[in-house]
Amino acid sequence: MTIQLKSVVAIHYTLKDDEGAELDSTSGADPMVYLHGAGNIIRGLEQALLGKKAGDKIQATVEPAEAYGEFIAEMVQTVPRSVFADQDVEVGMRFNTKTERGPLSFAVKDVGEEEVTVDGNHPLAGQTLHFDISVEAVREATEQELIHGHVHGQGGCGHDH
Repeated sequence: MTIQLKSVVAIHYTLKDDEGAELDSTSGADPMVYLHGAGNIIRGLEQALLGKKAGDKIQATVEPAEAYGEFIAEMVQTVPRSVFADQDVEVGMRFNTKTERGPLSFAVKDVGEEEVTVDGNHPLAGQTLHFDISVEAVREATEQELIHGHVHGQGGCGHDH
């Protein structure tokens, strides 16, 4: 079976940046399993895997627009330290907040006495991503997986819908 919309796919991958630094990998772990076409992985990777089958090994380069988007300078802002009330705030911490455009996750980039610099960009925004992929398995999705929009393991998905 080839990878197509509504397939359940298991892959092993190694992700590197433009300099060749490893950013993530499934090496030594279980393969990543996802529902193809449900937006569970970045668009560019889904496109690169379309039509592949178990046993295929591919390399895929995904540009920012098909990954986590371009880096948006306006997403980096300085806010008053008081926004965090009495919380200990350190560089690298992540927070979630509600905005007029919906929920936003942001990282703390700098902490001063009066101000905190935060970044709402995805950590990989603006980066070209390089994948080495091994397709481990492909199967048809169950009706329940299609309804829920994600893969279920043996015995169900482990949560209520």
